[in-house]
Amino acid sequence: MDNQRKEWLLNAGVIIALFAVPLWALAVGEPFIITLATRIAILAIAAVGLNIALGLGGMVSFGHALYLGVGGYVAGIAAHHAFAGTTVMGLPGTNQMLPIWVIAMLLSGLVAGVVGALSLRTSGIFFIMITLAFAQMGFFFTLSWPAYGGEDGLPIFVRNQFPGLNTARPWDMFLLAYGVLVAALLVFAMLRAARFGAALMAIRQNPDRTAAVGISPFGIKLVAFVLSGMITGLAGAMMADLTRFVSPAMMAWTMSGELIVIIILGGVGRLFGPVVGAALLVGFEVFFGGLTEHWKLWLGLVLLAVVLFARGGLIGLIAGRERHG
Repeated sequence: MDNQRKEWLLNAGVIIALFAVPLWALAVGEPFIITLATRIAILAIAAVGLNIALGLGGMVSFGHALYLGVGGYVAGIAAHHAFAGTTVMGLPGTNQMLPIWVIAMLLSGLVAGVVGALSLRTSGIFFIMITLAFAQMGFFFTLSWPAYGGEDGLPIFVRNQFPGLNTARPWDMFLLAYGVLVAALLVFAMLRAARFGAALMAIRQNPDRTAAVGISPFGIKLVAFVLSGMITGLAGAMMADLTRFVSPAMMAWTMSGELIVIIILGGVGRLFGPVVGAALLVGFEVFFGGLTEHWKLWLGLVLLAVVLFARGGLIGLIAGRERHG
């Protein structure tokens, strides 16, 4: 069996397992496992967004938690004003997920456009530090934003609604996250297969050569960075609803680091790398975290082993392919 077919079979197994495990949990009455699967799906959505920038474009953004937080605060603020019956900037709040998602993606995309327009004029360590600096600016801004909880965060008393589903039920919330994850994966696959994706990967490999044939590296990378921020912002809005809470911690540099770790574990640029990485991260946190408070040490050892011996991530290790395509 060739490696490409092995990877596709592995991908199919991953997406089926992500659905089958919470379905089993529903049958045996284990809502906690369903919620864990929902968290895995939402983290994977956020990582799919980062994977567009990092995996396809080679842009090592250490500030993607900024867009996660922007999306989270959009959901939190909209729900807060809907619950209180007040307005924000003259507009009423809402407890409907669809308009919240649209606003979260648009605002995250706008912020990503500003950050990208400035940071993409640099490269290497300077790009990494500028993206980190913007995320820290967002972190400290929300930390000192008393109108919406400041360092105490902002609770969402009643989970926002989605047409046709009861989002208060764990299974319905999982179905919603699972559907959005599948859509995000399809967007990533289409981008990678399209001319845009080919141009983006060519720029990652040799920006000077692509510029010489008439492709604008800055413009292509900026569009990819904005799309990346929009998808991560959507995940932020969903995460806020899952936890029914939003706080400055969503924008902390540690959250940006977790998203990068997720991608490295699963495989940089791999279609299902974010799903595998998110499942591994949540699995370590829940199962090893229950055994020892030093569970991150063991996760770090696994990450080190992946970096040293499995450059294609766990998917590449199993499928036998070192490079994504």
